Amino acid sequence: MPDVRPAASNPNKSAILAIILISYVMIVLDISVVLTGLPKIHHEVGFSDASLAWVQSAYTLAFGGFLLLGARAGDILGRRRMFIVGMAIFTVASVAIGASQSSPWMLSWRAIQGLGSSILAPSTLALLQTNFEDGEERTRAVSYYSAAAGVSATVGLIAGGLLADWLSWRVGFLINLPIGIAMIFASRTYITETEQRPGKLDAPGAIASTLGMSGLVYGFIRSAQHGWDLVTFALIIAATVLLTLFVRIENRAAQPILPLRLFADAERSGAYAARVLYLGAMVGFFFFTTLYLQEVAGFRPALTGLAFVPATMLHVPVAIVVPRLIRRFGRNAILLVGMVIGIVAMAWLSRAGVGSNYWTTVALPMVLIGVSQGLTLSPLTSSGVARVSTEDAGAASGAVNVAHQMGSSVGLSVLIAIAAVGSVGLTGTELTAYRASHAFDAGTVMLIFALVVAVTTIVPAASRQQSDAHEAESLAAESAA
Repeated sequence: MPDVRPAASNPNKSAILAIILISYVMIVLDISVVLTGLPKIHHEVGFSDASLAWVQSAYTLAFGGFLLLGARAGDILGRRRMFIVGMAIFTVASVAIGASQSSPWMLSWRAIQGLGSSILAPSTLALLQTNFEDGEERTRAVSYYSAAAGVSATVGLIAGGLLADWLSWRVGFLINLPIGIAMIFASRTYITETEQRPGKLDAPGAIASTLGMSGLVYGFIRSAQHGWDLVTFALIIAATVLLTLFVRIENRAAQPILPLRLFADAERSGAYAARVLYLGAMVGFFFFTTLYLQEVAGFRPALTGLAFVPATMLHVPVAIVVPRLIRRFGRNAILLVGMVIGIVAMAWLSRAGVGSNYWTTVALPMVLIGVSQGLTLSPLTSSGVARVSTEDAGAASGAVNVAHQMGSSVGLSVLIAIAAVGSVGLTGTELTAYRASHAFDAGTVMLIFALVVAVTTIVPAASRQQSDAHEAESLAAESAA
């Protein structure tokens, strides 16, 4: 029998938080570390121009597609057990990718690595929920978790560029071996197993969601390469049908991988939708800024990575003080300010073009991007798991991560499609500059929609809950008197 006891009473909380954060950093870092190394991967492994995009897409599609199944598996089989399984798969796949000599081998293991991440990611957030009590303690833990996600994305770009220039892009994957082994042993020492709940995995729901999301991403990416022809429309329609089928399956399933009751709460539903839009814009920022710096500004990979430093300068200190800011000004105010700053930054960045000055056109809005992420991600994460029962902790964490990956994959694919519109006849630096500028314009619109969602759903629901809580406290005080 596993050692099962109330996780919130675990005295090793510092060690547990460190394990969770390091593991989540590994996941997010892996998504971004490969970007600045793509040109060298292109030549060393033998990718064609068209297939190179799948180095990222194979990972994100498997990651996003199996997230819900991974979250549900944690509820049924135990979250520590699934954490270890996910970490083991992720680590083995990382080593195999680092040893890749051909494109089919690399893409196959990138997909397997995405599968490992889909098991590992929801386990990290679920363990955070079950090991840290609701209130200030969890708010602080979630702020560190969100900071780790935002900072890792930027640090990955910096590390990827430096490794690609000075050592090899392979080091970014091989370094996961010692870290993964250490996390597996540490989790067995410090994390107690959660209670296993009887049930079965929702295979039909998992298949429908995976195929639906994959089809949607592939359809939008294909539109940028081949236009909106019959095949592209067919892919989008088929993906929509599969996602609709997924909702019907979840509505009827006795034990769904995504309980629709999670969306009964307006604050959680709004947090998921806003996260998709926000992450779509932010991943677009990393992707298109990387291309702009290398292909338009002429930066080498190492310098490209270092050029992202302005995006991290204020991110860490802002994320660390978020719990204090929330106590003083409230979660809603911090969320809205963070989103508004992001809108200003993205609109400013969209002015970048051929011959633009890096410091005034790219670096300064990057600083605002970092501040926006530091202020926004933590409140969105907290709202995404607000008032969730212990039995739904894994499903709620899965929903947060699915929203994250939908923004990263579907959101980015939409930006890629929009960026290609009207670019016929352009070549070289002018083509890249045009696409980057239009992608940032579309990202600005995404952030505006995210703000609208927050104002109309998250803010009213959270304010109503806070008002009800105060009223209950007043009634309790009157009864005691």
